[in-house]
Amino acid sequence: MSEKLEIISFKLCPFVQRAVIVLNFKNVAFDVTYIDLSNPPEWFNTVSPLGKVPVLKVGDEVLFESSVIQEYLDEITPPCLMPSDPLVKAKNRAWIAFGGEMMMFVPQMMQAKTEDAFEEAKAGLIDKLSRLEVVHSAGTYFNGDDFALIDAAYAPLLMRLEIFEKLCGVTFLDSLPKIKRWADTLLAMPCVKESVVDELPQLYAGALQKTDGYLASLAF
Repeated sequence: MSEKLEIISFKLCPFVQRAVIVLNFKNVAFDVTYIDLSNPPEWFNTVSPLGKVPVLKVGDEVLFESSVIQEYLDEITPPCLMPSDPLVKAKNRAWIAFGGEMMMFVPQMMQAKTEDAFEEAKAGLIDKLSRLEVVHSAGTYFNGDDFALIDAAYAPLLMRLEIFEKLCGVTFLDSLPKIKRWADTLLAMPCVKESVVDELPQLYAGALQKTDGYLASLAF
């Protein structure tokens, strides 16, 4: 590519991870700039209309919204990671959006102050994962044998569930064998493992301590 790619995010952001996984999978060079979203630099508001991350700078141009960034990167770099069939492609887009909604359960579980509040959030997440279990191909990846954007889109959520399992001893995927196998496959891929900072588990441990919620009581 002739244009320099720069991703702007913060270290805990799951949505930037979607784009980084795609770039890693395709061996595309890029830079990452991490900011403190609670105290962003002045220049950030000029490049992010929503004041959110991730943001992708392509030379002097700017893109925002993780699914838009994902698809743009896929379109400009081979190989294509979207299904060729229009209906399957549209369904993938719909389930990617579904996955974005599921990410909201992560802060809900982290901030839950009581076991009941945590279990309520966890139940909501597992209900949605159960719907995903039904439509998963049962193959290596969501659609079957080939890695796709939808796999990159769900890896950040599955990684955070694994972190909570290791930190707090809670489980999420015991009743979801297809999702469990999928998670094991994705989280073993170099493009996924290398899509986050090395200290991500420690950062989540610190975030849990600050919330002083139910999960923190299990971890510390």
